Amino acid sequence: MIAPEEILLTALRALRTNKMRSLLTVLGMIIGVAAVIAMFAVGTGAQVRITERFASMGSNLLVVFPGSSRSGGVRGGGGTLPTLTLEDAEAILRECPAVADVAPRVSGRTQVVYGNANWSTSTVGSTASLLSIRNWTLESGRNFTESDQRSAAKVCILGATVAAELFGGEDPLGKIIRVNKIPMTVVGLLAAKGSSAAGSDQDDTVLVPVTTAMKRLFGARFPGKIQDMTIQAKSAAEIAAAESQITDLLARRHRIRPGEENDFTVRNLSEIMEAAQEGARIMSLLLAAVASVSLLVGGIGIMNIMLVSVTERTREIGIRAAVGARGADILLQFLAEALLLSLAGGILGICTGAGGAFLISHFADWPAVIAPESVALAFGFSAAIGVFFGFYPAWKASRLNPIEALRYE
Repeated sequence: MIAPEEILLTALRALRTNKMRSLLTVLGMIIGVAAVIAMFAVGTGAQVRITERFASMGSNLLVVFPGSSRSGGVRGGGGTLPTLTLEDAEAILRECPAVADVAPRVSGRTQVVYGNANWSTSTVGSTASLLSIRNWTLESGRNFTESDQRSAAKVCILGATVAAELFGGEDPLGKIIRVNKIPMTVVGLLAAKGSSAAGSDQDDTVLVPVTTAMKRLFGARFPGKIQDMTIQAKSAAEIAAAESQITDLLARRHRIRPGEENDFTVRNLSEIMEAAQEGARIMSLLLAAVASVSLLVGGIGIMNIMLVSVTERTREIGIRAAVGARGADILLQFLAEALLLSLAGGILGICTGAGGAFLISHFADWPAVIAPESVALAFGFSAAIGVFFGFYPAWKASRLNPIEALRYE
C-alpha cells in the first residue's frame, strides 16, 4: 500500500506537468464557488437591509387604519372612510394591557417656506409618543408637550432633509416657517434616519402636534377624525394579544355587531417584515441554486480532463501495475488529482467570491454579508464534486489490464 503523502506528491507532480490545462480545469470550479459565495452574500445582505429598514420604523408595531367607504355599489379602498378618533387612541392606551404606547396620526402634503426657500414635503400631525415608538431621536431642541397638544400650538419639528433644504447650514431652532401659509415656530430638529423599508425618505417630513394638524391644516374635511394610529406592544411576545385587545375594544366603541365587518383594520408590521425577509431568503437561495450550475459544469470539466489524462497515461499506468502497484493505489492517485483540482478551485473561488461580494457592497451601496455556513457549503460542495466526478476516471484507470496498458502507444 502506497503511503498517502506519496500519493499526494505524485498527484501534484502530475498536475504540474500540465499547468495550463490544470488551471483551465480549475477555472470552472473557481467561477462556480465564487458565484455561490457572492449570491449568498448579497441575499443575506438583503435580509439585513430589510431588518434595518423595519427597525428604523420601530419595534413591536401595529398600525390601525380606518375602514372603506361605499358609494352606489362601489367600494373604496381601506382608509377612505374616516372612523378613528383621538378618543379611540386614548382608550386603547388606557384599556389594552398589552399596549405600551399609541401615536395617532394626521398627515398630508404641504408647502413649507422660510425666507426665499420653499419645499414641498409631508407634514405629520402626531403626539410626543411618535418619536419613541418610531425610534426617532432629536438632534436638537425639544419634543411636543401636553400644552402644545391642548392648545393646538403652532410649533413644529423638522426632519433633516427639510432642514437642509430650507436652512442649509443655519440653525433652524427658534425660526418661524410657514406651513401652508400658517406660521409655525421650529422647536426641534430630528436626527437623520435615511430611507424607509418602502424606499421613501423618512427625513423629508415636518412634525406638528396632532391637534394642530386637525384644527389648522387638514381637519376641515373630517373634523375630529384621525387617519391612522401607530401602536407599540409591550414586547414581541405580546403583539398578538395587543392585536386582539385593540380589535375587541374598537369593535365595542364603534358598536359593531357580531357578524358585521369591522370599520377598521389592524396590521402587524412584524409579520410584514418576516414576509419580506422570507422573500429575500428565497431569492438568495434561488440565486445560489442558479450559481451552483457553474459548480456542476466545473465538475464535468474535471471529469473530462481526468479521462483525457487516463488515456494519455495508459502506458504509465501499465508500468506502475507491472512494478507492483495495486488497482486501489492507482484509483487513489487519480482520485487525489481530481480532489486537488476541486479543492484548489474551491479555495480560489472563496477568495474571488468574497472579493466580488465586497465590490458589490462598495459600488451598489448594498450590504454583503459572507456567512461562514455559505463558505463551508461551497467549499464542501466543491470537494464533493471533485470526488464524484473524479471517481469514474480513477476507477477506469484502476481497471486497466497491465499487459494491454504496456502495449498502448
